[in-house]
Amino acid sequence: MRNDSVKILMYWDIKPNMDQEYLEFVMRTWVPESSQLGLKPVEAWLNVYSRFDIPSVMAGAIAEDEQSMRDILASDDWRKLHNRLLEYVENYSQKIVRVTGRYQL
Repeated sequence: MRNDSVKILMYWDIKPNMDQEYLEFVMRTWVPESSQLGLKPVEAWLNVYSRFDIPSVMAGAIAEDEQSMRDILASDDWRKLHNRLLEYVENYSQKIVRVTGRYQL
């Protein structure tokens, strides 16, 4: 990991009654295709039990640098992949942060 690496942190909720379809999409499509775009998946958190109103999923992926991340997120391939994700999830949000090597929210 380079010192100028950046991470996209993504948050979402799985749509009701879509758990199985969502998991199949993530494993068969989301991970391989986002990797082909240049993102390195580094974390995925599933919140199963919570008393708080927080997203059920948090995922993070790293790009080599800020320009690479901008290029990926501006691409048609990312837009298509992201739109496919939205078929299975709701309340999607994202932010870009500098990689610190620590847990990031």
